[in-house]
Amino acid sequence: MKHWAHWGFPSISTGVRIATLFVGMQVAMAGAAETKVDVTFAGGHDTDKKDGGRPVVLIAAALDVKPEVFRKAFSGVTPSRNGPPTQEEARKNKAALMKVLKPLGVTNERLDEVSNYYRYRPQRGELWTNSPAKAHAVVENGKIKKLVITDPGSGYSSEPTVTVAGFEKVEFIVTVHFDKDLKKNGSIDTLKVAKP
Repeated sequence: MKHWAHWGFPSISTGVRIATLFVGMQVAMAGAAETKVDVTFAGGHDTDKKDGGRPVVLIAAALDVKPEVFRKAFSGVTPSRNGPPTQEEARKNKAALMKVLKPLGVTNERLDEVSNYYRYRPQRGELWTNSPAKAHAVVENGKIKKLVITDPGSGYSSEPTVTVAGFEKVEFIVTVHFDKDLKKNGSIDTLKVAKP
């Protein structure tokens, strides 16, 4: 009498190999269908024309006051037109700022810390302290399945423009988070695809 294997039925070990191969092919196919594409952030450092290039939204958030409050405080400042201000000019400007900010809990030390952190010279092509955000899109079957923020960055004073290679016509919605923590201030809070 012939063994059952002689009738053309695969052995148990052969069946296991076939099942393993099939599962492996499924995993490979699934992996091939889902890919990661880098998200590109551009801009996001706009300032209000009335602020003379100062990132007021960032400064105000770091001081834990509203932008209009800082603008009111700064309205008493007389900027130096010929180089750095004299000691007397600096003293008067600081007094004007603290007159408005001190009653709101802002200390002289904190004002100095925040001012120095966001001080920059635009005429030299500089930008205030910032850290670029990083993210990627999970693409499956030619569509964006989800967006993942891997580094929210910091120092964004406005919503940056977002692009994903291969999806140039897709619009994205970005929100920026403002915080007292300088390292979190102006970070990317949410990132999603705009509804058509």
